[in-house]
Amino acid sequence: MRETPEDLKELQALLDASLSRSTPHLRSIINTERTLTAEQLTRVLTGMCTLALSTVTAKGEPRISGVDGHFLRGKWYFGTARDAAKARHLAARPAVSAAHMRGEGLGVFTHGAVEILNPEGREPAADWPDLLAYFKDFYGDDAFDWDDEVVYYRLHPHWMAVYAPDFAKLTEPPRA
Repeated sequence: MRETPEDLKELQALLDASLSRSTPHLRSIINTERTLTAEQLTRVLTGMCTLALSTVTAKGEPRISGVDGHFLRGKWYFGTARDAAKARHLAARPAVSAAHMRGEGLGVFTHGAVEILNPEGREPAADWPDLLAYFKDFYGDDAFDWDDEVVYYRLHPHWMAVYAPDFAKLTEPPRA
């Protein structure tokens, strides 16, 4: 877990506010008995988590694709090729929705806007060196041409809800 106490406090406030302003229908599915706390969520979302990421074309048409998501400090991080269609969409329209699901046991749904961490020809985010070290450790130093081939994003959520009916099942070791 890489989250600071302040990160956990902010994430918990986001989770609580998101659920409180959700529709009655959603609250009938995701409620205090079937969700996770910020601390529990950060214990479950470790390593790489596949995200279904939704962007929007210039014509307003939705597009969905999969990305490697990393949940760090209460936010999603993901990358793509600099020449990918989603990179063009995100450069022009940074609003996204993302979902990470594990069968019927976990659903993490997020809406927000992305920040480019390593923009081409511009100064990277202040924490990019630390994040780059994390990604290189995860994928390997030579997995990509890290300067020219890939672009990474931080998703700043304005809404996030978590469906998890049984936290214990999410944390038990896999069966052999």
